[in-house]
Amino acid sequence: MIFLTRNWGTSMKHVTGLMIAFIMTLGFSVLQGNAGETSLEAKGKALAEKYCVRCHAVDKHDKSTLSIAPPFRSFASKWPLESLEEALAEGIITGHPGMPVFEFEPDQVAALIEHLHEISGKPVK
Repeated sequence: MIFLTRNWGTSMKHVTGLMIAFIMTLGFSVLQGNAGETSLEAKGKALAEKYCVRCHAVDKHDKSTLSIAPPFRSFASKWPLESLEEALAEGIITGHPGMPVFEFEPDQVAALIEHLHEISGKPVK
């Protein structure tokens, strides 16, 4: 056996050192994973940027590239944002002419609504 040598103490120091390094690395990566989690609002913004930014302003200050597409920050003043949840989940089929149909999963709907609240300055109820 490898541990039954004259250098038993030295071998144990190496093993102990490796175990400590492994545990510290594991702990650091777990902490990093938690710190890297994305907020619900950030997920909503990412979805808006992926699917909607072609036409709509999806941030607090940008301008819609398509003039008939209202900026997302104005939605809260036009509609109760919670009323958009069903439309987003079932697929928005009305909107401006040429608007594609989108259907989102419940977690995506929650993220988009959170983003709309954030950029409109209206608190979530």
